[in-house]
Amino acid sequence: MATHIIEGMAVEMAGDGEAVLCIHGLGGSSNVWTPIAQALQPFRRVAPDLPGSARSGLPDGALCVEALADRMAALLAALEVDAVHVVAHSLGTIVAQHLATAHPERVRSLALFGPLVAPPDAGRPGIRARAELARQGAAAMQDIADAIVQGATSVETKAGNPAALAAIRELVMRQPPEGYARSCEALAGAQSAPIEQLRVPVLLVTGDQDGVAPPARVDEMAQRIAGAEVTVLPGCGHWTTLEQPARCIQELQRFHARLPR
Repeated sequence: MATHIIEGMAVEMAGDGEAVLCIHGLGGSSNVWTPIAQALQPFRRVAPDLPGSARSGLPDGALCVEALADRMAALLAALEVDAVHVVAHSLGTIVAQHLATAHPERVRSLALFGPLVAPPDAGRPGIRARAELARQGAAAMQDIADAIVQGATSVETKAGNPAALAAIRELVMRQPPEGYARSCEALAGAQSAPIEQLRVPVLLVTGDQDGVAPPARVDEMAQRIAGAEVTVLPGCGHWTTLEQPARCIQELQRFHARLPR
């Protein structure tokens, strides 16, 4: 695996075959895909750190999901990749939906973990408040990380998977504060893509204890997408690939095996 700087982003690439674009969520990085790398081995894996996240620089101005989707399209163009399978998590799933509807020729399938079309209106002020907290610096990022570990993982993960808790905490705690703040603002301002227009295979995977993408809301999302499949993982919160990697591998391999070639 090698990291390249492309379109201002740190991009991990590995493997051969059909391309898969991996889009992480808020507070994440390309490392959210490490636990499920086994399911991605048959592909040419392209896993960027989104602008302002982890190792990628922060562009001028505000971030928004539409611009992030356009950055993904620009990345594919720079790599001379015509179309990809997309695997995404959380905020990345919103970016993926906008990519697939704005650039339909670029997307062959969508596998979305912890998926949401947009935050509920009642949750947007809290996300914006988190952005302001992040701007207080490293100590505030540690507080945010601790709150996310407690609030966004399952009872089972907290009781029996300390490695996952440490990984989630480290991912969030090491985010650049301003980049994380602007990513929060992008999420807070996100609106639904016209997902009724999707004409590619779609897999939606959530946890039974995911408060960000609760199963009932994911079912509502699936009703807007022709042929979408929904899988609910027991004993799992929002950080699906870190909390339940074996099940995520199983579901992703099953999904990809059934795709038309």
